[in-house]
Amino acid sequence: VPAGRGMRSQGFTLVELLVALTIFSLLSAAGVTLLSFSVRAQEAADERLTRLAEIRRAGALLTSDLAQASPRISRDEAGAVKPAFVGGSGQGGGLLLSLVRRGWENLDGASRPSLQKVQYRWASGRLERIAFTHVDGGPPMEPVAVVSGVRTVRLRYRGARGEWRERWDPTQPTLMPTAVELVMDTEASGQIRQLFLVGTAL
Repeated sequence: VPAGRGMRSQGFTLVELLVALTIFSLLSAAGVTLLSFSVRAQEAADERLTRLAEIRRAGALLTSDLAQASPRISRDEAGAVKPAFVGGSGQGGGLLLSLVRRGWENLDGASRPSLQKVQYRWASGRLERIAFTHVDGGPPMEPVAVVSGVRTVRLRYRGARGEWRERWDPTQPTLMPTAVELVMDTEASGQIRQLFLVGTAL
């Protein structure tokens, strides 16, 4: 038997072990890279789905609130009379919408009306919804973040004659718009335009 063949039958040579370890290292590095990429892709997809869910939830909340808007005058905690519907342009943030809506569910059977005062505001890059304990004089509850990562907000209001206004502050306190246009520029989804009908559930 030749000397070389006898030595090979006893095991791998040092060169063969080094080559095998190098190949294993390369495969391991490729596997880790692929796994890291898959994890980052999954995180990005989850983030995207979360943002889309926020947009859909915001649309559902605004559709429900505005469709059930009531021409009901309210009072703030100081007793001052407030119009049934107040709408800002969205420029500069702050209060966007203030209205009284019907159909407030009473799951706990509390002694309260089905009317609820709600407001929407843009603060710290978030679209927030604020509900009140009572229509007249009640304090606000904790704000609920509806959409995060909001860079800009623009609102318009359609009057009964079809005209569009940048603000809704009518001289008649019970007058409401027929529709509201909301345009948001978000970090995750870019510009989003939504149109809502007002008072259609009355």
